[in-house]
Amino acid sequence: MKFMKLGSKPDSSQSKEDNVRYVATELETEIIVIIGNVKFYLHTFPLLSKSGLLQKLIATSKNEDKNQIDEIDISEIPGGSAAFEVCVKFCYGIAVTLNAYNVVAARCAAEFLEMNETFEKSNIVYKIDVFLNSTIFHSWKDSIIFLQTTRDLSPNSEDLKLKIVKRCLDSVASLASIDTSKVKWSYTYNRKKKLEKVRKPEPVPKDWWVEDLCDLHIDLYKQAIEVIKKRGRVPVFVIGEALHAYAVRRIAGFSKGLVQIIDRCLTNTIIELIPEEKGSVSSSFLSQLLRASIFLGFEETVKEKLKRRISEQLEETTVSDILMYDTEMVQSLVKEFMNRDTKTHSKDDITVKTSVAKLIDGYLAEKSRDPNLLLKNFLSLAETLSSFPRQSHDGLYRAIDMFLKEHPGISKSEKKRVCGLIDCRKLSAEACEHAVQNERLPMRVIVQVLFFEQIRVNGSSTGYSTPELTTTTLNTEDDEWDHEKEF
Repeated sequence: MKFMKLGSKPDSSQSKEDNVRYVATELETEIIVIIGNVKFYLHTFPLLSKSGLLQKLIATSKNEDKNQIDEIDISEIPGGSAAFEVCVKFCYGIAVTLNAYNVVAARCAAEFLEMNETFEKSNIVYKIDVFLNSTIFHSWKDSIIFLQTTRDLSPNSEDLKLKIVKRCLDSVASLASIDTSKVKWSYTYNRKKKLEKVRKPEPVPKDWWVEDLCDLHIDLYKQAIEVIKKRGRVPVFVIGEALHAYAVRRIAGFSKGLVQIIDRCLTNTIIELIPEEKGSVSSSFLSQLLRASIFLGFEETVKEKLKRRISEQLEETTVSDILMYDTEMVQSLVKEFMNRDTKTHSKDDITVKTSVAKLIDGYLAEKSRDPNLLLKNFLSLAETLSSFPRQSHDGLYRAIDMFLKEHPGISKSEKKRVCGLIDCRKLSAEACEHAVQNERLPMRVIVQVLFFEQIRVNGSSTGYSTPELTTTTLNTEDDEWDHEKEF
């Protein structure tokens, strides 16, 4: 940690109990400065030469009783008694050390006391500004600590605090944006322990700074992210990683979906900070935010925004990401996905749709374990993707098999409709082997599986491909289903 020493005299300041401070000299006390419940017994000369405020207050506080020491109450001073004591020691020439932890309060207190160049050259305001610009704002760790300490300042220093914070945020954004080849692991303190376990030094990744920034309160964190984004030198996916890291660290139970009302504002701020670019945040993170927004009762505009972002990269989503949602929510995500501009039927578009179909098949298989899942909801979601290309129907078969297993009470006509979703030609040999022995399937489906499996075996030996499945082959009359034999 960087530091600066002011003054050279030995520390002659002393305290009496917890609320009395004084400088031990042979001279009698001339003025008492009150800050809260702390009293400073001081001398006028050291103060008058360096503080414009104290000069004015002392001049107007002459007590008519010459036997009584004048008292000045400046309890509103930023940083309180600790910051004032730093300024007092500077006035007396007593050695004092400034660092990232106390320099903010000392700077604001000095500004409040008007300890600037008007009253003495190289006054404490000037010296602190030089220290900040040349040292603190060039150090990553010190800049983070500096920002953390600004929250402890009183509202009386708000204007000055905003200026100082802005300068520090610019520094943080600049350091976060530099080429990683110029970054040393010593910059960051949250990952230092991880590095010590590695024998060979690892290259510094682009997201080296995200964990450190999590130490900031949300209002400062928001400002830091906005400044970093404005610079435009940090990849958007790194911004996304930073937001995810902050959510996991700061929102209790976020990873488990157990957010609390107290974190409503924090969660909303994180959503607002998400970059607009597709892929800047993962589908998993977006799903977690959507779940939190539903639980916390966010406005529909916020939830719709998240749903739109998830649908834009639905093909990257995993079953575990959407498993917490009901079928209506998942169907709305699929419909949002289908509403995207997919006029070009490119190879990539087909691949994306195949991935989404596989995702929903997996979701239905897991959701079907719930015996309370309604048939209409299962069918509605499954039929939404009926036009999506699937190289294999194994996933859909597993979903239907699980539904039949957990819902043995459905009627034959309902079973017919469910099983009608399967294209037997697209079942793998393994799935076919399972299907022909599956007691839950209607006999007609089993016969179809055997039929096309036989054609496939014969076709592979003769070179012919499986013929197109005709409507007559797929769809049987109701009376055939009614009289079928079930295993």
